Amino acid sequence: MCEQCGTRGNALRFGLTREVKDATAATAASNDAWYGCLDFDDKREWECATRGLIAAPDHLEILDADGSVVWSQKAYEFVRDAEAPASANPSLWEDTRNNHAYGLFKVVDGIYQVRGYDMANLTLIEGKRGWIVYDCTMTVECAAAALALANEHLGERPVTAVLISHSHVDHYGGIKGLIREEDAASASTPIEEQLAGNKVPIIVPPDFTLHVVSENLYAGPAMARRAAYQYGGYLPKGPRGSLAMGIGCGQSAGNTSFIRPSYEVPTTGTELVVDGVRMVFQLTPGTEAPTEMNTWFPELRALWIAENCTGTLHNLYTLRGAQVRDGNAWANYIAEAVALFGEQVEVVFQSHNWPHWGNGEVNDYLVNTAAAYKYINDETLSRLNEGYVSTEIAHMVDLPPALARNWYTRQYYGTVHHNVKATYQRYMGWYDANPVHLAELPPETFAAKLVEYLGDVGAVLEHAKADYERGEYQWVAQITNALVFADSTNEAARLLCADALEQLGYATESGTWRNCYLTGALELREGNYARRMVTVRGTSDVRDNMTIEMLWDYLGIALDKDAMADADLRMNVRLTDTGETFLLRVVHGALLHFAGMQDDLADVTLAGPKAAMFALMGKDLAQLRRYVRATGDEAALERFMASIHVGRGIPAFNIVEP
Repeated sequence: MCEQCGTRGNALRFGLTREVKDATAATAASNDAWYGCLDFDDKREWECATRGLIAAPDHLEILDADGSVVWSQKAYEFVRDAEAPASANPSLWEDTRNNHAYGLFKVVDGIYQVRGYDMANLTLIEGKRGWIVYDCTMTVECAAAALALANEHLGERPVTAVLISHSHVDHYGGIKGLIREEDAASASTPIEEQLAGNKVPIIVPPDFTLHVVSENLYAGPAMARRAAYQYGGYLPKGPRGSLAMGIGCGQSAGNTSFIRPSYEVPTTGTELVVDGVRMVFQLTPGTEAPTEMNTWFPELRALWIAENCTGTLHNLYTLRGAQVRDGNAWANYIAEAVALFGEQVEVVFQSHNWPHWGNGEVNDYLVNTAAAYKYINDETLSRLNEGYVSTEIAHMVDLPPALARNWYTRQYYGTVHHNVKATYQRYMGWYDANPVHLAELPPETFAAKLVEYLGDVGAVLEHAKADYERGEYQWVAQITNALVFADSTNEAARLLCADALEQLGYATESGTWRNCYLTGALELREGNYARRMVTVRGTSDVRDNMTIEMLWDYLGIALDKDAMADADLRMNVRLTDTGETFLLRVVHGALLHFAGMQDDLADVTLAGPKAAMFALMGKDLAQLRRYVRATGDEAALERFMASIHVGRGIPAFNIVEP
């Protein structure tokens, strides 16, 4: 067989194997250079991360009901008192050490946090009758363990209110580890009665449920697969594996949950007294989440800054995929917080990482964080107005030294590089004005033509191996990945690409980039991991809180459009519990819904309660008929239901190969 055809012998010819490698001399030198770039004697972040510790187990592992580990700090014990190895960026190693400081901490009198029990914190505010919880961690098991630790050492108290800062799952997913759904207050009850009653108010920013459902629904399967790369869900923890990533050590792998909120804060300046604690809310939409809020505690002189400041540079674009965030608005809302509360604040605390204390230190922390986002936003706009495109600007912009030297604006989670690209995309979109890029070839087609032009693939690999030895890892990754997309069986290209990605991972300061690089290397060596491992596990809670319009939109996304390309199907829907009516039309593969309309010539009519309509997401017509009265053309209904692709499990599409 030809030596260039991707045989095992070709990989051995270049000395390539599937084993995880040590850092090369070039990577070790790159990492060693960081000691001259940052002040590693500045331990203020470590002091903040460990200040106020009340209690922590020597070894922390949280198990689910089946005894499986869903969260482990034990897995990160390798970082204790150890110097950064050559396979880890020293700055990221420091962040990992700080994130390994876990347990129950006192923030100020009346405010406590359980940190390091999940990616996000569980914050407890002492009310007159019990605990006011601010954010719930990601999973039920972690939330319950965190609350149990607090109750063990501070005295057991009931949860009297829950506040959730924004619409991401690591902040609401653990709620059923804290309260039962039947204990939650109802949104139909005025907030004054909720606060005076025996039920638990759940207080959130505006349109909270809308954003929870839409983010987890419309692009949820793709985000889940990509999140495994971002969070390192398939990787072992260790000096050559996954480290922390700026906002925590990783994702927990337990069960998420959701309870519908009882009150949405309407405006900035809204003031509530919750279980005897006065709170003033500041809404910050379009910052780290589409809906988010900061909260000022006047008597405690404490500012909850949500995820708008996190002790790391955050994402204007998150690698798992999400709508691009507004760096300008983000900076302005932090500045607004300074204007509103800066003169009085003595401590700022948040949903990830640790607080900062002292009026001067807090104001510096807020102002410098705002300045980082503002600088990235404004410098990107300056450069794009000079005609540079996103890939160029991303290599041109760095934070000024005075901002970059702050440990709390280091690039552990977000990076300047991809935040620049996000800003460009927000204002200019994906197109760089070069008409060559108007209809670029798909990756496989481009790669096949590239290989055709290159000719001797063996010679290309020889050049790439030599470039690898010189430490040119980005180029080696790019050219060998093109070879993989041209021929996924080319083992030499796969393994050399994996080796290059691995060295890029060892050298990067960003925990999320490290996870992406090392996960790509893993899958090039061992194949797609999506069906082998389970990360976080969801429930039907979010689905059950969809609006009916969201259900119609989701069905349109899930529709097999090719199978319905010749269809003009009309379906009347009557919701017997709400009185609402809809006309659904499949128009050549597109599903449209028309509120308040009915069609006398509809193929099918469905009548039943809203909850029963979720049976449309399955393929069992008998299940639908159990709760919904269906009349008309049964074959048309069967065709529609058969065209819905739902419930296929973990999405397993390839990422680093065709």
